[in-house]
Formats: sequence, structure tokens, C-alpha cells
Amino acid sequence: MDRDHSPPPAVAPGGLSWPLLVGTAAFLLLLAQPALLNDGDTYWHIATGRWIVAHGAVPATDPFSHTLPGAPWTAHEWLAEVLFAAAHAAAGWAGVSALTAAAAAATLALLTRYLLRHLAPIHALAGVALAASLMLPHLLARPHALATPLLVWWTIALVRAREAGGTPGLPALAALLLWANLHGSFPLALPLAAAFAGEAVLAAPAARRRATARNWLLFVVAAFAVTLLTPHGLDGWRFAADFQRLSFSLARLGEWRSPDFQRLQPLELWLLAGAALVLARGLRLPPLRIALLLGLLHLALQHVRHGELLGLLAPVIVAQPFAAQLATAERGQAGGLDRWFTARTAPASRLAGALAFATMLVATLLAARAETLRPAAAATPAAALQAARAAAPAGPVFNAYEFGGYLIYAGVPPYIDARADFYGDAFVARFYRAVTLDPPDLLPQLLEQHRIGWTLLQPGLPAVGQLDRLPGWRRLYADGTAVVHVRTPP
Repeated sequence: MDRDHSPPPAVAPGGLSWPLLVGTAAFLLLLAQPALLNDGDTYWHIATGRWIVAHGAVPATDPFSHTLPGAPWTAHEWLAEVLFAAAHAAAGWAGVSALTAAAAAATLALLTRYLLRHLAPIHALAGVALAASLMLPHLLARPHALATPLLVWWTIALVRAREAGGTPGLPALAALLLWANLHGSFPLALPLAAAFAGEAVLAAPAARRRATARNWLLFVVAAFAVTLLTPHGLDGWRFAADFQRLSFSLARLGEWRSPDFQRLQPLELWLLAGAALVLARGLRLPPLRIALLLGLLHLALQHVRHGELLGLLAPVIVAQPFAAQLATAERGQAGGLDRWFTARTAPASRLAGALAFATMLVATLLAARAETLRPAAAATPAAALQAARAAAPAGPVFNAYEFGGYLIYAGVPPYIDARADFYGDAFVARFYRAVTLDPPDLLPQLLEQHRIGWTLLQPGLPAVGQLDRLPGWRRLYADGTAVVHVRTPP
């Protein structure tokens, strides 16, 4: 059914609006999910935030590794890392989870509020549910999660400017400024802006076309200038370009692979729902919006992690055209359930908002007191590191890629960590060839080249068996997470 256009009440009944309900429910459900802390990268992001706070500066060179100390490093996610460090200092791992959950909740609340401008609540909530299905698999306590609400805000600002026949204002540029300092995905903002600028110019009357083009061009130039207001300037753009060239490193990371459709994927459900919408409603879109959707679909099919872009942005792109065509196709009076749903499209009351905030704050404090939230054991070789420290081996560590974040967090300079952009493809490839014995003599070469005193590797790596047999080395400790070998005295 199409949107009931009778004016909603000034405040939703009971003070509870759909954006408030969606945001609060999302926060409370996500806060209790240990999966938010499943990525070992969270460790080094917190350590970087601590370093920035302690030194009052963003590092321009590597302060962590023992293999490339002092080498140039673009800490492009510096603001997110400071926020994660502050959340961890304030409430431990519950604080980190709460910050991540709050960003996701804000994202879904923003999306809900915009979709309700055009769609009946049942359609808007269905769109939000589909968006969440693609966002949640990649929701981790990492900087991209904090940038997600700004991505949605930016896209909504572009679409609303098109609807109003103008250009986005300063709030959109302020959101972009934050985005550029939170996460390296900010270059996406410019193609989105260019697409809507092109649509505005094509749709403008002939007498207004030049003025429209000038206004949007000024906005896009201003947006580009804003992205340079980071500690790295143009290097932030160079980083985005260089990162895409890490062919070996990206091929080894699951989130940078294509979705595996041998198993049911959220993306498959999204595609089926989209196909059903087109077949049932004959949805028609302006050409540039079609191009945007196809571009987002390409990214989602190319890399698992980009599914959230399609899920979050596609509903914003299609909402207004879909609503217009739905209104033409369907006419009728809203039923009782529809009126109940529609009444909650009005804004929430201040009291309801305050109560929701208090509820989320109390939930965070309870989680912090319970101390049940902590990073995944697979990325936390705490017992192995304790055993190594007790043995006090002479020399630096040769560690698994996945353990580098924890070592940085624990104050131990790693051989390698998840900053593949910093180490480069050649370094990462040589490391993986060494731990997979390709060739077998490469690992001993690296151990000697870097004067390694001990190793911290996952039990399943072929390098563990070689170290068990390698003269001059002995196994010190082993558990289900990690194995430690130390060099024996000559």
C-alpha cells in the first residue's frame, strides 16, 4: 500500500517514533554480540589511538613494527582510532562494542527516517531490514563502522537536495569532513555527488541548466577541498589508489573476495527482493541512478565487504521514484494497522529520546561491569605471549599475520600485522611464502635476516612443523590458539 498522506501527529503516540525504535533496538541487540570484537585489527586501532593521544599528533611514520620502524605510514583512520581508544579507556571492551553498536544504530535510524519521507512504514521498514542484512555481516569494531552513518547522511543530503531542486549545504560538507578523518572510504563521496549533479543538470529546464551546473560544480569542488582537510591531505587520496593495487594481500582476505553463492548469502536475498520489485512494479529510474545502482552492485559482487554499500545506499537512491510509481499504481484508504504504523512516522518526543539514551547508557555500563565482552580468542594469544615473556627470549618475534594487532596492543613490536597497505604486497607475499614453506628454505632465511629470537604462530601453519625440526629452535608453549618457539643458545 502506498504512503498514507494524511498529516501525522506532531509527536508520535507515546513519544515513540520508528527511527527511535529501530535505533534503540539495533543498539541493544548489537551491544550483546561478541561478534563485533571478532577482528584482531581492533587491537592495533586502539593502540594507535592511544599513541595519538599520548603524543598529541598523528603518526607519519611507523611507531610499532620491528621490521620497518620509522618507515612512512598513512594513519588515515586516526579519528576513529582516537574514538576507539577513548571508548576502551572509559568502559573497556563494552565501550568499544557500544561505540560500534551506536554507529550502526544511528545508520539504521537515519535510513529509517529518510525512507519514511516517501514510503509507507511497512515498505520503509522492509527496506531497512534488507539494508541491515547486508550491513551486519561486516559490522566489526573497526573504523569503517564509525564512518557508515556519515556515508548514509551524505547520500541522503544529495538526494534531498535533488528533491528540493538545490544543492547540499554546509551540514553535508561537515559530515564529509568527519568521514574523511574517520575512514579511507571517503573518495566514494565524490562519484556519488557527481552522479546527482549530472542528474540535476539533465533534469533542469533549459533556462536553468547553466546555473544548476555551476551550483553543483561549486559544491563538488568544495567537497573535494574538504577531503583534503586531514593530516594527510592528498596522501589520503593516494592511499585509496595504492590500496587497490595490493593484489596479493587483498586476495588473501575474506572480506575482499567475491561472495560465495554456494551458500545462502544476504546479498542473494537482496537481489531476489530487488528482482521481485522490478518484476512486480516495473520500477523505472533515471539513467544516472541506474548507473549508480549497477556500480554498487558490481562492488558488492566483487568484494564481500562492499555489500553494505549496496544495502544502505540503494534504498535511498530508489525511494522517491519507487514511491511515486507506487502511488500511481495503488490507491486506497489506510487500514487500522496502517494508521498505527503511520502514526509513528512523526518525530519522537524529547522524553522518549532521553529514556532511550538512558536505556542504552545503562546497558553499556552493565556490560562493562559484567566484563563478558572481549575480542575473539583466535586473535588473542594471551597465554602464549605470557609464556614467551616469562622465558625472556633474546631477539624480536616472528609472528602470524593475525596476531600482529594483539602484539601492538600488548606493547610488543611485531614482525607483521594487518596493515598490509604499510608493509606492501612484496613483504606480505614473502611472509606467507615463508610460513607455508614455499620454498622450505625461506623461513630460516628470514629468521636469520631479522635476528628473530622467538616465534608466535598459529598451530595449523606448516612453519610450526618446520620449527619443531629446525636445529637451534625448540617448542616452548602450545595451545589451541598459538605455538611459541624460542631460539636455543648455541
